[in-house]
Amino acid sequence: MHRPLDFSHERDVKIEDLVRRVQAYYPDADFVMLRKAFHFADRAHTGQKRSSGESYITHPLNVASTLIKLRMDLDSIIAGLLHDTIEDCDVTPEDIEKEFSESISQVVVGLTKISKIKFKTKEESQAENFRKMVVAMAKDLRVIIVKLADRMHNMRTLQYVSDEKQKKIAQETLDIYVPLASRLGINSVKAELEDLCLRFLKPETYYKLAEKVAMKKSERELYINSVKDEMVEKLLSYSLKVEVRGRPKHFYSIYKKMISRGVDFEQIQDILAFRLIVSNITECYKALGIIHSSFIPIPGRFKDYIAIPKVNNYQSLHTTVIGPGAERIEIQIRTHEMDEVAETGVAAHWKYKEGLVSGSTKSQLQWVEELLEFNKNVESSSEFMEAVKSDLDSGGIFIFTPKGDVRELRYGATPIDFAYAIHTEVGNHCVGAKVNSKMVPLKYTLKSGDSVEILTSKTQTPSKDWLKIAKTGRAQSRIKQWLHKVERAKHRELGQEVFEKSLKVFSTSIKALVKNGDIERVIREFKLKSDDELFISIGSGRLQTKSILKSIPSLKDKIVEENFEDKIEEITTFSKKLTRSVKKKSNKDNAIIVDGM
Repeated sequence: MHRPLDFSHERDVKIEDLVRRVQAYYPDADFVMLRKAFHFADRAHTGQKRSSGESYITHPLNVASTLIKLRMDLDSIIAGLLHDTIEDCDVTPEDIEKEFSESISQVVVGLTKISKIKFKTKEESQAENFRKMVVAMAKDLRVIIVKLADRMHNMRTLQYVSDEKQKKIAQETLDIYVPLASRLGINSVKAELEDLCLRFLKPETYYKLAEKVAMKKSERELYINSVKDEMVEKLLSYSLKVEVRGRPKHFYSIYKKMISRGVDFEQIQDILAFRLIVSNITECYKALGIIHSSFIPIPGRFKDYIAIPKVNNYQSLHTTVIGPGAERIEIQIRTHEMDEVAETGVAAHWKYKEGLVSGSTKSQLQWVEELLEFNKNVESSSEFMEAVKSDLDSGGIFIFTPKGDVRELRYGATPIDFAYAIHTEVGNHCVGAKVNSKMVPLKYTLKSGDSVEILTSKTQTPSKDWLKIAKTGRAQSRIKQWLHKVERAKHRELGQEVFEKSLKVFSTSIKALVKNGDIERVIREFKLKSDDELFISIGSGRLQTKSILKSIPSLKDKIVEENFEDKIEEITTFSKKLTRSVKKKSNKDNAIIVDGM
């Protein structure tokens, strides 16, 4: 069967090839240090082999090669060469810091912590590893970019491992690394990873699709060249210099169209994509007008990502037209700078000389900080991982505020999600929403282009019901944060009351224990941080009052009395009654009626 794509890695990558390629965009780089990193990695991996039987050093060389294609800074390239030395070799973080730099050492350490992430088995452990990856990514975004380059080469050489392992690695790549590459805007990596995932997850589908695409390759190339020539001629007649590129869509993109439309390959008409590269934004819109006057545009297929960029900073004009021979062709129009961002994403904003992310990139990656905050507010790593996967893999819609500002949310988002996207306090006090000037229930599913006004009240607070309708990780996190805060306050109040009542049985009080220092001793004894945490632990049932009383030095003599157990029973009975009362009140308080539920 015909196999048109060569997914093998670059077998003959040499360090001098990498040096020459870095020189092309960074002539002042420290090439002595780059060569030193190669020789350091080569020595560290001496005797090690890949599953393919090749020397292990081919892997870090290929990782570095991908990073150079993304024009990453020198520290990232060196980290790519060294990324497996701590995990697989007798190398320490201190060795790397001494030989290279603290910055490089930190990236390699971050990669080492996340290098064994796997999914679907030992779920809690794997979810915790994923959590570590997000933390490492937030500390230094280069960690995840190097990790993507690492995953790219592993996917390119996946044919050398067992079928079971192929499917496992391909699935985790599709679930996590593809959405991450998309969110970071690194579309060149995303597209190749998607095709590789399809190859190993659905090999029969992949090779049938590849064969059908290849069958009309020469005919399609003639058509592409003909359309390119026609477009260039039309645009030049308006004195518009343009670079036109044309190609069939990636296999995975075609496959998704077949699935979503429920059709065969032969029924997919729009498998060709053209890209028009011009000098500036004004020329983008001028080119769009010329294209629409030359070819029939298909209604509803125009998208302006220049005026409203995607959250990953992607910008282009998208349109679909009827081309020669009644073929549907998709067209993207963008500037050279937009094209670089579209292909390399956040890497295009990396100031390779300083090794720092630009200000625009920091602002567009606010979601990384939101992931960290969400991380603080969920106890389960599995819950964290599922929420992040959901947000990453959900696409995006554009919603307008009444003032015309834009927020991008995931598909399926509701007014609750939009309220929290505006501000935490807006979300916490949301009582209703108007979409396009009409009142809607809070469970209403927002659509791209909707204008949303959030109605608030100071007396409104989040309820547990909101968790059923909030779709974004941010909204879920903020709601849980509020509920957790309220629950802690109730546990504190309950715990303090129970403890005070317990001490009263022994003719003492919290105030007395504070004065004689016993309260501090109890806090140390149970490894707590404060008296507040003590009361919360009692109120939540994590600590038993009986155990605490026995640990109080000033009560030792009183505790040996014969009726101690009777007194404890009295305290326990009181505690249970009070707890039931508080829980009943808590459930009543949370039973807020949400419009539309």
